[in-house]
Amino acid sequence: MLIAERFLSGAVRDYGKHPVSTDGGTWYPMACQFLGLDHHVHSPLEKSMIERTMQYIKDRTESFDDYFPCRQKNCKLKHVRNWLNLFVEYHNKEMIYA
Repeated sequence: MLIAERFLSGAVRDYGKHPVSTDGGTWYPMACQFLGLDHHVHSPLEKSMIERTMQYIKDRTESFDDYFPCRQKNCKLKHVRNWLNLFVEYHNKEMIYA
């Protein structure tokens, strides 16, 4: 619970108070209550969709790195962030005009 509270308090500090959605871990409700955050537990269907989306992004990121590996020392992954931004923009544009 303390680790979850520390993580969430950092997120609140950086991004403000927002509702928190979790996978049902027993430590989240107490951490959210302590920080005064609304808490929502995802249904199994929601969890499945989120996991599939994250796997999709991970697969695409790994494919990108296979073709365009970073050869810089102390890489800050800027090339990956740029690619993800482009991917999200393209995906959103496709969804709007679909």
